[in-house]
Amino acid sequence: MESVELKVEMVGIHEKRLRKCLSKLKGIEKVEVDGNSQKVVVTGYAHKNKILKAVRKGGLKADFWSAQNDLLNAYVGASYANLRFNNFSIF
Repeated sequence: MESVELKVEMVGIHEKRLRKCLSKLKGIEKVEVDGNSQKVVVTGYAHKNKILKAVRKGGLKADFWSAQNDLLNAYVGASYANLRFNNFSIF
């Protein structure tokens, strides 16, 4: 059993579509979705290229997760979380 990490561009409503696309594949055991970082972890016996193809076929933009994505999410989260101008919070 292997885990495949994907970066999927989605909003909240796309999670249901994502799970439906992956449920059609045989060998999928578990799907974990992190909407904030747009990271999806799929655990099972399916080949990683078939998983990526199924997600893209469902109309979602997807790519394999890289270490670069972790760095970008950490940087963006840290820089925008405390952004304030004249004591007015933007986010």
